[in-house]
Amino acid sequence: MTIKIEKKIVGYKVVSNEQKPKVAPEDKNEDQVQKMNETVSRPDFLMGSTYKIKPPVSEHAFYITINDVLLNEGTEHEQVHLYEIFINSKSMEHYAWVVAMTRVISAVFRKGGDATFLVDELKAVFDPKGGYFKPGTGQYMPSIVAEIGFVIETHMKRIGMLKDETDVHQQRYLAEKKAQMAKNATEESNNGSFPDTAIMCNKCHQKAAITMDGCLTCLNCGDSKCG
Repeated sequence: MTIKIEKKIVGYKVVSNEQKPKVAPEDKNEDQVQKMNETVSRPDFLMGSTYKIKPPVSEHAFYITINDVLLNEGTEHEQVHLYEIFINSKSMEHYAWVVAMTRVISAVFRKGGDATFLVDELKAVFDPKGGYFKPGTGQYMPSIVAEIGFVIETHMKRIGMLKDETDVHQQRYLAEKKAQMAKNATEESNNGSFPDTAIMCNKCHQKAAITMDGCLTCLNCGDSKCG
């Protein structure tokens, strides 16, 4: 705080520690808490995770690496925050937009604040040529960009930035129903987990919705028309 002195200085005295104005503990802690922003310098070492996706519409796989920075290490305010993302692939036809995407997403991460909105934005990108079912899971992906959004969502859940909306009881209920349907199903078309008669869920875009107890229910995310 700047104080303007309008009178002539005729003397001075050094203020002792006891005479200094005391700062409330909560205010002091708030000032010392490091928050993610553009001024946070990149450490020499960052922890990260690499995810592999192999879209059937691409000849080569994509390797998505997301690095995290640890803020306020060793304090009660310790927090893991996304810092940067890299996407590598031999598929040169996607090179330009992949580089642009990594730079923009990394900039949003370093900007600070709530970056979870990126997940919904990326997952809502549809390829005009049509989407595809993800091999191994049967989950519908509207585009490669959308699948990258799902990867970022998975990573955010792992570090605690996003919470899994499906509670423990609901997960147990879905597991029981999956086991029950598996006994009655003779052959699954996609992933070996959901029945052949399942249709696509409008919420998670996976072919896992079946009519159960007179109501259309998704065996993957739990979405139900009956609530």
